Amino acid sequence: MKSFLLFILIVGVGTAKEWWEGGNFYQIYPRSFMDSDGDGIGDIKGITQKVQYLKAIGIDGAWLSPIFKSPMFDFGYDISDYYQVQPEYGTLEDLMELIEKAREVGLKILLDFVPNHTSDEHEWFKKSIKREGIYTNFYIWEDGIPDPKNPGGRNLPPNNWNSEFRYSAWEWNEERQQYYYHQFGVRQPDLNYRDPNLRAAMEDVLKFWLDKGIGGFRIDAVPYLYEYQDASGKFPDEPRNPDCADPDDFCWTVHIYVKDQPETYDVVYSWRKIIDEYSQKHGGEPRVIMTEAYASMDNIIRYYGNSTHKGSNIPFNFEMIQRLNKNSNAKDFSQVIAEYLSKVPKGSEPNWVLGNHDNKRVSTRFGEDRMDLINILLQTLPGVAVTYYGEEIGMTDVHISWEDTVDPQACGASPLTYEPYSRDPARTPFQWDDSPNAGFSNASKTWLPVSNNYKETNVKAEEKIPNSHLNIFKTLTKLKMEPTMQDGSFEQKVLSDDIFVYKRELAGSDTYLVVMNFGKDVQTVSLKSAFPNIADRAEVVVSSTQSPLQRGDQVQTDNIKAPPSVATVFKSLK
Repeated sequence: MKSFLLFILIVGVGTAKEWWEGGNFYQIYPRSFMDSDGDGIGDIKGITQKVQYLKAIGIDGAWLSPIFKSPMFDFGYDISDYYQVQPEYGTLEDLMELIEKAREVGLKILLDFVPNHTSDEHEWFKKSIKREGIYTNFYIWEDGIPDPKNPGGRNLPPNNWNSEFRYSAWEWNEERQQYYYHQFGVRQPDLNYRDPNLRAAMEDVLKFWLDKGIGGFRIDAVPYLYEYQDASGKFPDEPRNPDCADPDDFCWTVHIYVKDQPETYDVVYSWRKIIDEYSQKHGGEPRVIMTEAYASMDNIIRYYGNSTHKGSNIPFNFEMIQRLNKNSNAKDFSQVIAEYLSKVPKGSEPNWVLGNHDNKRVSTRFGEDRMDLINILLQTLPGVAVTYYGEEIGMTDVHISWEDTVDPQACGASPLTYEPYSRDPARTPFQWDDSPNAGFSNASKTWLPVSNNYKETNVKAEEKIPNSHLNIFKTLTKLKMEPTMQDGSFEQKVLSDDIFVYKRELAGSDTYLVVMNFGKDVQTVSLKSAFPNIADRAEVVVSSTQSPLQRGDQVQTDNIKAPPSVATVFKSLK
């Protein structure tokens, strides 16, 4: 086969690594992980019960989607008190117990920090409505523009900005007689980062939770922290997007003013400084920040920092989520990987995010038969791997009826149009075993329905099957700790539309070879031709569940049969 794409990366060999570098992070959606009290909703005590499971599957740090006090309009992303735990999840004492239990087994707990907006029930917002003291400008308030059809009546919204949850991003407040801005739900007013008092208040929140012993923060919706204002302090209209036909949708305009403003990066740099100074002062292992930004690659890279300021330790890399799907071929995957790795700053850590609570599950987006292939990719690329709960056992999206739909993004639509907007299908209860409600809860009804496939797809069942999704995942996380995977070079080649291969190599350590077939037919692959310096024979380390190759099998490196939708990791035999 002719190779038409080559990319070689030399990973930092021999450098001292911090605990998070080259590690595994795991996102827990608390409502759906484990219910300890039988109310149908996951909670902190439930997570504590499963700490040993997280350690057993090879996780270094677990970050919790928001557990702060909230009216739950957006299931915790609408915070009413940054200093309190949501009662249905437990208490501050429960959280401290979780942090300590995790520490005992060598696991870090990270919290989801939501700095762009609060709930409209937050005390800050209530005081801002009344223009009380320093809280007056904690949020973004505007008078609006006169309505030519109603002279002397209420003003119209200030501009044409729509929210992520549809309709105008401006909501009139009768008491203050102004509009407030909300990039997300109407009950999630945006904070004003041009106000120094607000900046100081948010820094206090970070320090409070650092004092509680957390390992760091995942920072939500970072690109929206600032909005552009012109010289007069006004917020101009955004240009129309000709490709969008729905005037109520977020896509109605091109978002040059509501996201990715230059001041945003300075805020992230300032938070990194706070966290680094805290670690230096209090000792212990470094605390980290992970930033969520759906942005251009160049803007994602800016979050790492620059020559004078350190930024996010882990600016989430969503390229595979945004650019790849079940129709993507070997060249597509190779290009995304090569482009990203070529831009990661020297001395910074790459990262790979393939699933989360805002997107369809990996198995749904890439195909159920590629579940192991994707996990093999995630765990054998250089850098940090981020796994969404349930991906290690192959959980799939669950159809959620209109009657069971709770996601506000979907509820803002209609029974006929809600499904494309709904994030509920990827947020269903974790599948622990084959007992009622998949062992997640003993309630008569769970907050979202459990998948119909839980009898077969669950932790208990997969633990007993040597080549299950779960046991493959465990093998991979152990493999990821090998010196070659931590510090070795990365060389990739595309051998055809279907075949993607790469080599991880480190002097004095084992050489690993990965073969991926994105096609529908068995292919014959010559790794010896692709990488002439490797040995004539190689041994299977791990392969997809449907692969005929088993761990320990040996193959000739110039004649490997690669089944469709299968990935295999080989170790070159010396």
